[in-house]
Amino acid sequence: MTAHFDDLADRILSGGAATEQDALAVLRADDAELMHVVAAAGRLRREHFGNTVKVNYLVNLKSGLCPENCNYCSQALGSKAPILKYSWLSTDDALKQAGAGLRGGATRVCMVSSGRGPSDRDIDKVAAMTEALKGEHPDVEVCACLGLLKDGQAERLKAAGVDAYNHNINTAESHHDNIVQTHTYDDRVETIGKAKSAGLSPCSGLIAGLGESDEQLVEALFALKALDADSIPVNFLMPFDGTPYENTWELTPIRAVKILAMARFVCPDAEIRIAGGREMHLRTLQALGLQVANSIFLGDYLTSEGQDAQADIEMLRDSGFVILGAEDALDPAAEPAETHEHGHEAHHDLAIRHRGAGTEAPANA
Repeated sequence: MTAHFDDLADRILSGGAATEQDALAVLRADDAELMHVVAAAGRLRREHFGNTVKVNYLVNLKSGLCPENCNYCSQALGSKAPILKYSWLSTDDALKQAGAGLRGGATRVCMVSSGRGPSDRDIDKVAAMTEALKGEHPDVEVCACLGLLKDGQAERLKAAGVDAYNHNINTAESHHDNIVQTHTYDDRVETIGKAKSAGLSPCSGLIAGLGESDEQLVEALFALKALDADSIPVNFLMPFDGTPYENTWELTPIRAVKILAMARFVCPDAEIRIAGGREMHLRTLQALGLQVANSIFLGDYLTSEGQDAQADIEMLRDSGFVILGAEDALDPAAEPAETHEHGHEAHHDLAIRHRGAGTEAPANA
């Protein structure tokens, strides 16, 4: 099989494409073949992204209080997860949180709010935040993630300077109704289409570990390829207590790396982002995952704490990566970034976020 993965990389580098059978073969490769899979997928990563890593930073503008029943989500209707719940941050607070991430090395800020979708007033808020943020940091990329869009809203975000819009399909169409019943798979695809039509860069990804089959993981990735997503966040289920998926542990670190490698083979020139759950599922293989992926979130997630930000920067430096747009952040002679006493090593623990947005405590960046 080793030759197969090299041949697959050769074929893709020559302008060919991975088939669904190729993708299944990657997922089902023997664990002893892991480094061969990574080496082959890594050729595609280096062809399109060299040794750069794009660092993204999440700002949770509105936490919890969501009317949708996504079974995996700590913010969903019916969730009893003990998360931070708050309504919209002020523009000043949003800028303060975004600034922490940018100082930590991020070049893209992801402005996220819970809820089915934004009202026109919500769009106004995010537009004002984006204009203010770009006034202070002209080079920052802004990605909005506000739920299902109505006609005309994507155009208003684009006019305000928003660069990208995130709306994940999360899972295969054939599995979608098992994980959420308050909106449809088509609703999600329609929002991605609205973002693309407005000239926003489409960002859409998935969550692995939701009880899907190998075939459904492949189905989801080929759907993302068909949607022409520029950026594909690969999340690994974080099984929050108080949600239907609590105590669900379907993934191993090696499985998580294979999923990332499969994403690279299927979408060779897309930004593959290791997103939520990397600390608890990839664990000590996070750096190996970046040999095929080329993007991460720095710091904390929407409702849970991430790895200490300085540990992330050190991981990138140790692996020989360069942060895209902030090369000096990995200068070994540079002053170390501030570390936070709440930084933790996640194994099978899941720390609820109690710092950053919506609190008085400093952000993890």
